[in-house]
Amino acid sequence: MPVRARLIVFARAPVIGGAKTRLAAGIGKVMAWRAYRAMTAKILRRVRDPARWQTVLAVSPDNAISRNFGPAWPGNLPRWPQGSGDLGERQARVFAGAGKVSSAVCGGGGLEGRRGDIVSRMSPPRPLRGHSPRERGKKRGRALPIAVIGTDAPDITRRDIARAFTLLKRHDAVIGPASDGGYWLLALTSAPAGLFDGIRWSSAHTRSDLEARLSQSGLGRIAYLRELADVDEA
Repeated sequence: MPVRARLIVFARAPVIGGAKTRLAAGIGKVMAWRAYRAMTAKILRRVRDPARWQTVLAVSPDNAISRNFGPAWPGNLPRWPQGSGDLGERQARVFAGAGKVSSAVCGGGGLEGRRGDIVSRMSPPRPLRGHSPRERGKKRGRALPIAVIGTDAPDITRRDIARAFTLLKRHDAVIGPASDGGYWLLALTSAPAGLFDGIRWSSAHTRSDLEARLSQSGLGRIAYLRELADVDEA
């Protein structure tokens, strides 16, 4: 089945002390670890829809890419390393690569067995030099819609993801706003170079900075999903 759209889920390895460090300061490392494992597994169950989009895990740290974390990181999902840098650099890398992968490489709706193991050890493919995902899509007759989410908003649903891809047909970008001034989803068909430069991450200004950068990059037609609360992590 051809890949119609791609959902990239940014996830930290669910190990004690490796995620939810701010939460751990209040409830302890073990309880935070349990909460994060459960939250990640729940989100992945709720957002996967192989018939409509392919779900890919973008994992951190990179050396955890082949580890078995049970339902927190399902073995039949392809995995990509996030790579180094701040959130903007990592998102830019994933958006650039996600528009290039063909259905012949990653399959159309979740991978099984040996084929999935091969993909799980690959980096996000490099974009074709000099072309954004939208430009490449035009050459093929379409642009591949890409949505990125994290694992901080436990109330995300499959309906939210479907709504994002529907809105993206008529807009340049779709944002899922978080109640703390950030965002829990960003969907694009084009991520120009430098899009994420200058954004103040993990602050009350994150979403407004992103909106400004989208407008400055010619992606000013922005649609919004419902606002959700997120469980922040350091």
